[in-house]
Amino acid sequence: MKEVYITRLSKFLPNEPVANEEMESILGMVDGKPSRARNIILGNNKIKTRYYAQNKDGQSTHTNAEMTASAVASLFDDKFPITKMQLLACGTTSPDQLLPNHAAMVHGILKCQPVELIAATGACAAGMQAFKYAWMSVKCGNTANAVSTGSEKFSAWLLSRNFEPETENLKHLTENPIIAFEKDFLRWMLSDGASAALFQDKPNEEGLSLRVDWVEIASYAHELETCMYAGAVKNEDGSTKGWTDMTPEEWSANSVFSFKQDTRLLGKNIVPSGAQMWKALVEKYNIDIDKLTWFLPHLSSEFFRFKIDEEIARLGVHIPQEKWFTNLTRVGNVGTASPYFMLEELLNQGMLKKGDTIVMMVPESARFSYAYAGITVV
Repeated sequence: MKEVYITRLSKFLPNEPVANEEMESILGMVDGKPSRARNIILGNNKIKTRYYAQNKDGQSTHTNAEMTASAVASLFDDKFPITKMQLLACGTTSPDQLLPNHAAMVHGILKCQPVELIAATGACAAGMQAFKYAWMSVKCGNTANAVSTGSEKFSAWLLSRNFEPETENLKHLTENPIIAFEKDFLRWMLSDGASAALFQDKPNEEGLSLRVDWVEIASYAHELETCMYAGAVKNEDGSTKGWTDMTPEEWSANSVFSFKQDTRLLGKNIVPSGAQMWKALVEKYNIDIDKLTWFLPHLSSEFFRFKIDEEIARLGVHIPQEKWFTNLTRVGNVGTASPYFMLEELLNQGMLKKGDTIVMMVPESARFSYAYAGITVV
């Protein structure tokens, strides 16, 4: 097996940063009324600015595929042109369409040579599934290089106009139609952007490279029910009913294609399983936490920072806060792209030095999956 190095990282953030007080001017107000939950949710997640691929008229400025292609193109230059790319692995929660897959659409925009493609579709861990596929391809010698991406265009799903049929339906039932908290919650949590990583079987001749030592991903769906979902409704017994088993009238009346979060399950389950996995990985890889330089946890909300801190301390695998690095409050929660954004900022802002060690942690609440990666700066 070969050693594998991330030699370049890039990102694309659309338009100008959007402050909290500007969000509803872009996403719109459901039934023309300000959200009652918005300030509470923003107070918990602590996000101050984020990016949307929409203008203030609710018009799209970029597709998910276009943002991803821009991030990929930024990895290459005359010294290492895109004509050398051998594999493209793309992860997203919010593709522009069901078919063709997201990776194929990105490849179509890039208009480069034939390459191997894979698309990972899910919640936050999908970006790390693409990451792992690219890493494994180079590690086993299938390719000499590979690109992986994480990207989202959540804003298109969060626009108030998507909820109009449901609110009109609710007006027949109540004088005060308000969409359920499970739907309103994610409108103030999610945003847009794309990032990309170039993996190679040799480190950079000049400058730093990131040697990826291990990548671990695990699902806990066998013991935990669905928590974040779209294109479905959740039944009282915890099962889901997908859009293919529903009528178009049911789709609109229930905002079936909105992103929904069972916050009761989220708060109860997102931290413990991930902490147990971290403890197992410390033992498996004999990780010396005292020598760890950086811990990059993908936090959907700052609300979970100290819950994670307390749980890993309780399990005896505590990581001091001074080793934690996040940029959630500045770039927002961009799902599959967020882990890449943290790594990209550390590398491209000169915050790393040779010998530094990094652990990435990516929880996914869709049905509770976790991804971790161990990296050494060389």
